[in-house]
Amino acid sequence: MICWCWIFTRQKKFLKKINEVYCSVAKSKSNSSKQSFFKRTLRFLKKLFIVLFIAQFVYIILLKWIDPPITITQLVSVLTGDGLKRDYVSIEQISPNARLAVIAAEDQLFPDHGGFDWKLIEKAMQHNDKKPNRIRGASTLSQQTAKNVFLWQGRSWFRKGLEVYFTKMIEWVWGKKRILEVYLNVVEMGKGVYGIEAASKTYFNKSAATISRAEAAQIAASLRNPKIFTVKPLTKFVASRSKWVMVQMNNLEGDEDIQQLITEKKK
Repeated sequence: MICWCWIFTRQKKFLKKINEVYCSVAKSKSNSSKQSFFKRTLRFLKKLFIVLFIAQFVYIILLKWIDPPITITQLVSVLTGDGLKRDYVSIEQISPNARLAVIAAEDQLFPDHGGFDWKLIEKAMQHNDKKPNRIRGASTLSQQTAKNVFLWQGRSWFRKGLEVYFTKMIEWVWGKKRILEVYLNVVEMGKGVYGIEAASKTYFNKSAATISRAEAAQIAASLRNPKIFTVKPLTKFVASRSKWVMVQMNNLEGDEDIQQLITEKKK
């Protein structure tokens, strides 16, 4: 009897030991599996980041010669029912009046800066600190182009950070004249109206190549918020600001750097 009790006790201890070993192995495998999954996820995310980085870099280079198929802002315009009127044209098909007007209205230092107007940014930050309910922007034509082509509308710091990156990239890869050309083709100029060609046809029934000085000034004057400050019907803000734009156009037109952007070299 004692013998059987002793054997039973030994078997029980033996089974308990086996169970402990099994649990230990199972736990080890579970931790190993979790670590393996974590490593696989990190490798996947790393590869995805590299692919996306290369893809966006290639896309930036391609856009030096081809027009953006569609932008996020344009896509939102379609999905929200505003529609999409656009007609891409080359810089040679855009009147010097239109080129000069947007520079005069939006970014008079465009030929000189490297993508950012730091003095204007500093002034805007001081203004926004004093009057947080009346936010003032300080975006250059380069920044606006980067935002409109690659990003979405918004004021988050994350989007602003991406905007800085894309602004420097297009300044480096495209150059000023291509930036101006793309800007004039993608920027919103009314409800569902994108680009100077579509705006010229919609508001004045003519092409961007033949748009007058006053007409170009009106379109440029509306760019702060073209859905509110409309060209047709002509709002008081656009009527008043377009006069200021025309004065600035007269002041800037003789500048050599401006002339290089608004006129074509004679062959």
